[in-house]
Amino acid sequence: MSDNNVFNSIMTGLNEALEDAQSEKPILKRHKVTVEPVKVYDASEVKKIRNSTGMSQKTFASYIGVSDKTVEAWEAGTNHPSGAASRLLSMMEMDKDLIIKFPFVKNAIAK
Repeated sequence: MSDNNVFNSIMTGLNEALEDAQSEKPILKRHKVTVEPVKVYDASEVKKIRNSTGMSQKTFASYIGVSDKTVEAWEAGTNHPSGAASRLLSMMEMDKDLIIKFPFVKNAIAK
């Protein structure tokens, strides 16, 4: 695409946006996006999810990307997962095959 075509495309989009903003009734399509709040997990829920994976606390912590002390604290109820860790727990809860689809931890047989 030439510089002139890019400029014209941008100007067309901006003019459409201005026209839409100035009109009483919206002209352009709008999409409403809602994000589900991050779930708060209690100790028993974390342990249940971990047990469903068959992983030890240490392996589970490595899979999620936190320290094993963090998982210990979650399961003891002295701390709770938040942010990205809670999202990952939600995904693991919704899709039991997640750890198979995304095998960050590999099982090796000792010789």
